[in-house]
Amino acid sequence: GLNPSGHHLANVVLHLANTLLLFLLLRQATGYPWRSLFAAALFGLHPLHVESVAWVVERKDLLSTLFMLLTMQAYGRYASSRSATAYCATLLFFILGLMAKPMLVTLPFVLLLWDIWPLQRWQPGNGIKEFFFRLVPEKIPLFLLTIASCIVTYLAQHQGGAVAITDAVPLSFRITNALLSYWRYIGGMFWPASLAIIYPLPVGLSMLQGLLTGTALVVVSAVCIRLGKGSPYLPVGWFWFLGTLVPVIGLVQVGQQAMADRYTYIPLIGLFIVISWGFPHLVKRYSPRHAAVIPFAAVTVVTVLAILTWHQTGHWKNSITLFTHATQVVPGNHIAYRILGSELVQQRHFEEAERAFTEALRIRPDDAQIYVEMGLMAVRQGD
Repeated sequence: GLNPSGHHLANVVLHLANTLLLFLLLRQATGYPWRSLFAAALFGLHPLHVESVAWVVERKDLLSTLFMLLTMQAYGRYASSRSATAYCATLLFFILGLMAKPMLVTLPFVLLLWDIWPLQRWQPGNGIKEFFFRLVPEKIPLFLLTIASCIVTYLAQHQGGAVAITDAVPLSFRITNALLSYWRYIGGMFWPASLAIIYPLPVGLSMLQGLLTGTALVVVSAVCIRLGKGSPYLPVGWFWFLGTLVPVIGLVQVGQQAMADRYTYIPLIGLFIVISWGFPHLVKRYSPRHAAVIPFAAVTVVTVLAILTWHQTGHWKNSITLFTHATQVVPGNHIAYRILGSELVQQRHFEEAERAFTEALRIRPDDAQIYVEMGLMAVRQGD
């Protein structure tokens, strides 16, 4: 019936499985159990991942990630044994992952990063020719699957009306918002406050903002590449984050959101790798006397994240609490006010619903859907 507990339990089990698989994947590939455990703990307990688990319909995030991690484990076996069986398993898990959610189209590129570190199948000193003539060709079937998935997904979204009209959301705006969103995701990782189910597209974005944020991304990328020889996990983790966000960063605008917490489920793994390997490296290199503080710092961070995640999960009690919270933490959230009003109408709280619709209209008087919802409310009232 309408009891969601079984669905939520299934999501929690899948999320736990993903956390365990990530730990096993990192430990087997790197040989660092404690760093792998910390990266998996960050993945499992970060508040940004609440949406993917608490929202039942986002099971596609959990399933696609499950098959992504299985793909990478199978690929690791293929890389070490050159087994045809392992390669077929890699293709099978990749296909299942794409069927769960097409966000996995970037996985062939992730596997190329994985070749650099931790598998160390290629190093910068080996030359670019070896990279393109040895590592890229073996992934051609994966790239073909990626192309097919991109075409099918775009056609399905376009025919379903989810892809925004280009004139309504110009390319310059989408690029600026995408570049800005990268930094908002990074900020949310370090300071997971004011998280909401919906973030409306911002207004008044300037090309200067896009130029500054884009330049910052290029600078950080250059630094990561520069330091990659001694710390190969740095460019691998950074470009994992940048690359896996590309399908959902908003260059092709799907829906009305500027960004979404659920989009970080896979990309943040890259940054968690950077943190889990980078922090111990920095401490041991520049302050070896304080190496004993590393476990204490790790336990503290994980504990704080667990508390924040527990608190964030509480906002998902029901639609009223969820969208009320979204109106409180995201200023000018007309979409949250509109959906909140609609939910209040369903419960016949018409006065509260009218206040929510009025606030939504104050913010965005040109949103036709608000008038539709107000009309439906009038019908419910017999007007």
